[in-house]
Amino acid sequence: MSKKLLIDLAKYLEGIDKNQSPAEAVFFPVTNFHGLKTIRELAVFRFTCRKCEDAPCINVCPADALEKDEEGIIVRAINLCISCKSCVTICPFGTMMTDFFEFKKDRNKIFDLTDDSQLEQFIRNSPEGAVTLVEMNENPGENIYSLNEKILVKELLWDINKTQ
Repeated sequence: MSKKLLIDLAKYLEGIDKNQSPAEAVFFPVTNFHGLKTIRELAVFRFTCRKCEDAPCINVCPADALEKDEEGIIVRAINLCISCKSCVTICPFGTMMTDFFEFKKDRNKIFDLTDDSQLEQFIRNSPEGAVTLVEMNENPGENIYSLNEKILVKELLWDINKTQ
């Protein structure tokens, strides 16, 4: 079994809340550096978002930059997004994060996960315990889900069918 990156979103976001400058990760090569979608954005939209039926974030977007994919997951078209942050303001659950829309000039904080050296740097630059290398597969019983073949995300999923 090959090693995979495990990102504990709660620990990662807690580090950001404590004003730790977040390291970001992407898979290179990409055609447009300004169009990067970070692993964190992809994970938050897939696992943290509550996938509202009426999706106020989509409805409020003046640039039509947000839509749901075939699985009901919010996707942001970076080439359309004008960074107005209307979606951040209207999201009733705080899923949208202001820093998703910031242009990151400091490329030293953006790590290419296809490069072993940069992968290690990403782990070191992430909040303590938030990002680790593991030899395991998806395990929904432990709230660990596959983002792709190389990345696992630990996140407590919202289940509208569960009673509180």
